[in-house]
Amino acid sequence: MRNLNTKAIGDIGEEIAVLHLIHKGYKILERNAEYSGVEIDIIAKDGKTLVFCEVKTRNNVAFGRPVEAVTRQKQLRYIQGAKGYILSNRVKNTDIRFDVIEVLEDEINHIKAAFEC
Repeated sequence: MRNLNTKAIGDIGEEIAVLHLIHKGYKILERNAEYSGVEIDIIAKDGKTLVFCEVKTRNNVAFGRPVEAVTRQKQLRYIQGAKGYILSNRVKNTDIRFDVIEVLEDEINHIKAAFEC
């Protein structure tokens, strides 16, 4: 992944994250979905829980761990997008969770409930 551009690295990371989630038994509902002007990397179901996943991919930790890029401002935007999804799809009485999946070279770090509303 070293000689790829940022978009290509991100796309590879998202594919790795999707495969990881499928392997863990998640059902992928949408990828790169836009709600309320916010792009959500992965929307999935973990059992009965609706999960909004932000995927962060890096080649190295020179600028910190990938999860560190998910600032509170980014979290608030993700929450806004999740609310848009919930309204658009008339989701009711469902637990929701916000996860972050770090992809760093050959390491996958799935952080469940990385942030809350």
